[in-house]
Amino acid sequence: MVIKVCGMREAENIRGVEALGIDMMGFIFWPKSKRYVSRKPAYLPHHVKRVGVFVDEDIEQVRRIVDDYALDFIQLHGTESPDYIRQLRAAVCRGASWGGVGLIKAFNISTAEDLEATKPYEALVDYFLFDTKGKSVGGNGEKFDWAVLTSYEGATPFLLSGGIGPDDAETLHAQWSMFHSKCIGIDLNSRFELAPALKDVTALARFLHEINNVQ
Repeated sequence: MVIKVCGMREAENIRGVEALGIDMMGFIFWPKSKRYVSRKPAYLPHHVKRVGVFVDEDIEQVRRIVDDYALDFIQLHGTESPDYIRQLRAAVCRGASWGGVGLIKAFNISTAEDLEATKPYEALVDYFLFDTKGKSVGGNGEKFDWAVLTSYEGATPFLLSGGIGPDDAETLHAQWSMFHSKCIGIDLNSRFELAPALKDVTALARFLHEINNVQ
């Protein structure tokens, strides 16, 4: 199971979360977010994949941040069109499978019908991320009905996001075998925070211990 922790910003908090042995760490470059990274932290992770989260950002600005932060993945959490992604790939990416910068496209999900929006993006990105449809484009701290995932018929692997919290380890273990075979991991954010962009390392460590023990 891939573990991604998103919404990081503080140097020592980054060190603490990285030491837990997660796979991906997300940094939000959307100015309207409470977790917005306005300047480079004094420390950036060396042992996890760095993911930059953008919302309908100018491609040249994305390119600059990718270079400045040495990002491994770009996560698109806005209304970016397939044509935008093609332009982005030409300007910045060469695909994670080629050792370049990978792409993740997020979709806000409430019902099975929302999954239809993924179809034009097949073969354009490395992963999808399914988050809860809410007031904000992400970080709402609420779950959607995971049962709708059975309606996903795409070939693109995806990460499960949206309101996953410290008490969900047992539920995730119990339901993991029922999830779509393309579900490769989970994205953790607001439910593990002491404050916006400040993660509770102890709670994360306990959650990861429980996940590892029940698998």
